[in-house]
Amino acid sequence: MVDQVPVLDARLSAAAAFVRPGSTVADIGCDHGKLSAYLAAAKNCQVIAADIRPAPLARARETMLRYGCAQRVECRLGDGLSVLSAGEVQTVVIAGVSGITACDIVEACPFPLEIGTRFIFVPPTKHAHLRGWLWSHGFSLIDETPVLAAGRVYTVMCWEYTAKPETHDAFACAVGKAAKRTEAAAAYLGHVALLARKYARGVKEPDRQADILVLASRIEQEARKCSV
Repeated sequence: MVDQVPVLDARLSAAAAFVRPGSTVADIGCDHGKLSAYLAAAKNCQVIAADIRPAPLARARETMLRYGCAQRVECRLGDGLSVLSAGEVQTVVIAGVSGITACDIVEACPFPLEIGTRFIFVPPTKHAHLRGWLWSHGFSLIDETPVLAAGRVYTVMCWEYTAKPETHDAFACAVGKAAKRTEAAAAYLGHVALLARKYARGVKEPDRQADILVLASRIEQEARKCSV
């Protein structure tokens, strides 16, 4: 007898919440495949689970069999978005890689993106870089969900491709839409401010260092507003 629905951690649960029920989804870098199985079993999605490495993809296939959703999930071996065809999916999930790597994956897409395609990111690092790059390359930030998982803070981002580039300042790139009235949001923004202060210590130019410290103070103020 198979289990009905996989149990997801806070990060993948937040990512799954941004996926529309019944949509077509690509889980890029699917690893163990639990998110793909959850989307197929709990949200009635058709899923392409992809990974660049054969071993994780083999584990993902086993996960689909375990949860009885192999007919709704196709496993593909390949690098990034190269496993897809234009217009094949409505939503792309990219979890577990840095913001810089996520940008590289999107930039290497071998076909033009369709307007309205949803992208969900779960980056462990380089969040500000990811926000700034996506805005400048025609994406709109729909929402974010800061989470606490395994003793660390993360934010899960939901974007849509609009083909309309935007310009935002350093504060917007650092905070995005993570300012929520939750414990996780307060912890996340506090962590972002701490990283900014650490970065400032290595900056030699006094004016540049002062700007970063002002930014850190603004983020700390935002974090205090999130405390509940």
